[in-house]
Amino acid sequence: MATNKKTDKRAEGQAAITAAIDAMTGKDKELGQKLHALITASVPDLMPKTWYGLPSYANEDGKVVCFFRPAQRFGDRFMTFGFNDIARIDDGDMWPLTFSLKELTPEVEKQIAELVKQAVS
Repeated sequence: MATNKKTDKRAEGQAAITAAIDAMTGKDKELGQKLHALITASVPDLMPKTWYGLPSYANEDGKVVCFFRPAQRFGDRFMTFGFNDIARIDDGDMWPLTFSLKELTPEVEKQIAELVKQAVS
């Protein structure tokens, strides 16, 4: 039975992200689980992987489009959600690439879903 390399890579990435989120605690873990579900539902074609140990999502070229970093990683007071320079969220001469997250309200979830979709458009 032949294996599909893309399917195998997706499964490996999913397992790595699951392990990274499982290692989180408290609010980080709760937000991480929700973010992962939101990102994968918003743009299912993004490939899950870890990037410097962070849950991240890459395009078909393997370049990381977006990622999130738990507060506990550097002793921050909030989780961050960010985009790399390949994300197509340019707006004028200056725009944000990283966002601080305290809660994932329905409004915030909608904003994140829209940004992730825009990032790969």
